[in-house]
Amino acid sequence: MSAIITLTEAAALQIQDMMKQNGEENAYFRFSINGGGCSGLSYGMSLEHEKAESDQYFEQNGIHVVIDEESAPLLTGTVIDYKQSLMGGGFTIDNPNALVSCGCGSSFRTAKVEGNPEKC
Repeated sequence: MSAIITLTEAAALQIQDMMKQNGEENAYFRFSINGGGCSGLSYGMSLEHEKAESDQYFEQNGIHVVIDEESAPLLTGTVIDYKQSLMGGGFTIDNPNALVSCGCGSSFRTAKVEGNPEKC
């Protein structure tokens, strides 16, 4: 299976560090889309011990990634990076499917899916 998303080396290192800190070295990294957010859809990241039979699975930069089948088409081509600055660090998400993004960077909508926008 080819990768739906790209985890940069910096993002993978941050995820590995979070897994170690939480004693979750053998967990899957789940990246998903949920309804809500300012623009209608929002990103979700979690560590899980099981994957569903319908999940898309691949390994990248040492991270076992799972994406549910409903989120996969909306995430294809997405790049997840981790940026560090004087103000702190955080994940950045570059999704080529997103037409509109909220200023917070974690909410968006696509041409086919608008979601259910909430007030920021």
